[in-house]
Amino acid sequence: MYDLAHIAARRFRYLGPVAAGLVLATPAAAQPDRPATAPAAQSETAAARTVLARLGVDTRRIDLALVPGATPQFRARTAAGRLRIEGTSPVALVRGAARTLGQQGSLFVSWEGVRNRPLALRDGYDSGVVASPFSLRTYLNTCTYGYTTPWWNWGRWEREIDWMAAHGVDTPLAMEGQEHVWRALWREQGMTDAQIAQGLSAAPFLPWQRMGNIAGYRAPLSANWIEKKRVLQRQILARMRSLGMKPILPAFSGYVPEAFAKAHPEAKIYQMRQWEGFPGTYWLDPSDPLFAKLAARFLQLYTATYGPGEYYLADAFNEMVPPIAEDGSDARAAAYGDAIANTAATRAAALPKEVRDARLAAYGERLYRSITAAAPNATWVMQGWLFGADKAFWTPDAISAFLSKVPDERMLILDIGNDRYPGIWNATKAFYGKGWAYGYVHNYGGSNPVYGDLNFYRSDITAALANPGHGRMRGFGLFPEGLHSNGIAYAYAYDLAWGEIDAAGKARPLDAWIGDYTRARYGKTSPALVAAWEKAIAGAYTTRYWTPRWWHEQAGAYLFFKFPSLDGAEYPAAPGDPAQLRAGIEALLAQAPQHGGELLYTYDVVDLVRHYASVRLDDRLKTAVAAYKAGDLATGDRATAAAERLAKDIDALAGNQQETLGSWLADAAAYGDTPAEKAAFVEQAKAVVTVWGGTGHLSDYASRAWQGLYAGYYWPRWQRFLAAQRAAAAAHQPFDAKATAAAIRDWQAAWLKDGKMWARQRPAAPLALARTLLAESDAR
Repeated sequence: MYDLAHIAARRFRYLGPVAAGLVLATPAAAQPDRPATAPAAQSETAAARTVLARLGVDTRRIDLALVPGATPQFRARTAAGRLRIEGTSPVALVRGAARTLGQQGSLFVSWEGVRNRPLALRDGYDSGVVASPFSLRTYLNTCTYGYTTPWWNWGRWEREIDWMAAHGVDTPLAMEGQEHVWRALWREQGMTDAQIAQGLSAAPFLPWQRMGNIAGYRAPLSANWIEKKRVLQRQILARMRSLGMKPILPAFSGYVPEAFAKAHPEAKIYQMRQWEGFPGTYWLDPSDPLFAKLAARFLQLYTATYGPGEYYLADAFNEMVPPIAEDGSDARAAAYGDAIANTAATRAAALPKEVRDARLAAYGERLYRSITAAAPNATWVMQGWLFGADKAFWTPDAISAFLSKVPDERMLILDIGNDRYPGIWNATKAFYGKGWAYGYVHNYGGSNPVYGDLNFYRSDITAALANPGHGRMRGFGLFPEGLHSNGIAYAYAYDLAWGEIDAAGKARPLDAWIGDYTRARYGKTSPALVAAWEKAIAGAYTTRYWTPRWWHEQAGAYLFFKFPSLDGAEYPAAPGDPAQLRAGIEALLAQAPQHGGELLYTYDVVDLVRHYASVRLDDRLKTAVAAYKAGDLATGDRATAAAERLAKDIDALAGNQQETLGSWLADAAAYGDTPAEKAAFVEQAKAVVTVWGGTGHLSDYASRAWQGLYAGYYWPRWQRFLAAQRAAAAAHQPFDAKATAAAIRDWQAAWLKDGKMWARQRPAAPLALARTLLAESDAR
């Protein structure tokens, strides 16, 4: 899914990121646990202990014990120089240890790396029982598997699972490896390997294939890639299961290859409407006997390959209107947008309500039955994004009908969009009794402006818990489309889901949490450091949703990241408070004598300065476009020169950070086994973070604030646009916006195929460069 209003990390070794250059420590060897009551308990505590060892914790002074309990919880105590953690699951044990050691400044687990120091245990510490108000802590989004993980290997996935355990996640989406099963299924149905490969999209675009939005985009999918992901998924699931996690696995939702559809003209198969200009995909009606057969066989093959599961995800209508009209005409609509959604709603309304409701109810029931036919004890999971994205169709009555014949306790709706589409659960009486998990997408496309809203998460989560109408709210989760940005938002939200909200439903004051956060992240804290972060939070982390990222039919986190146009002169101000952010950055820089040696401190300062400078860069672009439009060449030239300096200096500074264009492309190339495969993967990796595909709405949707893109992609586009605009102004001729746009698109197409790898260039003195860039951003 994506957030239109009208419709990996670079591999780094623990204990820190290559991006920040943290010195690596050698983890202490895992020590055997004290005698447990049963072999299973020994195995589970050993799994938790091994996570801590990988995080660099000296586990010889730590005792772990599983205790029974219906509520997820842990308790940490110190005595005689030892730390004892008791918890209800391996995840609870890791979470308890990470929280306790973090409060003492000994451990911090983040995407940017893991910071640890020798244990400094004070005898007499007792955390008391720390419980989660949620029985499940969910994580990830179907789209994460395109925007972040397509090039991850086992080492990177191992680190992510450790991150999950440290943050208390126990119910993650596990979507890798499924193309191996799809290929086996379609082979059994008589399709050739060539037909199957041509029907499967390139790796970064597979999430939208899986949800039925596209098919065969940038095909064929590499057979080597499929095999690597098969091996990888087995490793992922083995590790998750060893920690007591309950991964959410894929199921059949009805989408079939075009070749299969054409081979079965007798089947009730609809060609769905086009999504963002891609050819319509093919959906098999659950009432057709083939549906149950294919669904059951998929899960049988999946189980034989990866083992059984408890939770299965089937998203049948992600930004796709169900074909409930008699002739399927809703599904065959030619374009996507409010007009089509409203047309579908009108057609649905034209049907007798009992007919519409009966068809929706049948879809829901048959989707559920198709899963439990092969996995009798399974729970059907679906993302609730469609209810907000297509609200013209998905009225509360329509939602009620769709869910009506699914047993309440056998469904889990991931209500992922409460930062974008709040209130759906209230409008539907907590999804009419179904099990559900509350949460936020936060990140769209992996695009990474600095934003989030910590106080909103605090008030919103506590309000949901306190609401007597929350029904079967079983879980909380974060569902980012992309990872590796704004880690503070994820740390705080998962802390709220486990430990920051007391039994009375009250959360600790934010400043107290910031004290713990900075102590864990930097090793020590102070009132001045907390105050600096409070200013930075007031300046940047008071934004629930990054509204300008979709503006005038153009995606992109900043104006600088959007396809150049004359509209840029009217681009709105960025969310947040730049003056407060500036003050927070200055206050953080004042702490350099105390924290300058901590590379995560440097990382944070760099990210805040990069963001502030990007907002100021937008101001220069607005000035330049407006000036050339008015024929003021001198002002336009000054603004253009200032924009170029900022773009190049931000690019240089961003080389300090976790990911760069070069790291992304290097990971893609490393997944290839032949020169041709490496080149194809690199082009695909470039495409997904820039032009995407389709009719153009998705271009720059995944815009990344990366070294390589500032100077090597975004600026060349604007440079061409502003040069053309200036030439027209100087010649007193009308500006040919259409020809300029075509020339830029031709340049983009060549850029995708040029083979350049954009190797990372790391700044020698990032804090000094950050200070220079901060001053340059405000220069007039």
